[in-house]
Amino acid sequence: MQVYSNKQKLIKAKLLEVALEKTGNYVDNLAVGVLFVSALKIKKLNKKARQINKVTDVLSFPMLEGKKFEFLQDCDEERDPFSKELYLGDIVICKTRAKKQAKLFGHSFEREVGFLMLHGFLHLLGFDHIKSKDEKQMQKLSEEILNQCGVLRGDNV
Repeated sequence: MQVYSNKQKLIKAKLLEVALEKTGNYVDNLAVGVLFVSALKIKKLNKKARQINKVTDVLSFPMLEGKKFEFLQDCDEERDPFSKELYLGDIVICKTRAKKQAKLFGHSFEREVGFLMLHGFLHLLGFDHIKSKDEKQMQKLSEEILNQCGVLRGDNV
């Protein structure tokens, strides 16, 4: 899995690989973009994309539309014809908001960034949290992945 980012040192690609395995979406030559931006920039993006004029912690911009959870195996026609890379989309994280939330929740900035990146990635895979049942499923899966990868609450505060 290739992760393109403007802050590569903050990326824990293992989280995304485990998410792919746990959702049955592990296929070769995947890519995603993770961009870290200011509060002002994410507020503008949130207004433009969702018509919500406020700062948020993470936004996702999927490149693929498909069935929830298991659809990447059916996306060969979406691959780049030269590199054969399948680009899933972009995740935008507000670095300022992540720092505040890490302090609020009593864990490290790295853990909060990992959680937000994973949350955005699950959206790229078709997960949502509009319904309470779906939110609980997404939260449970996120916690399982973070724990499996050793990205624990309270670590490195």
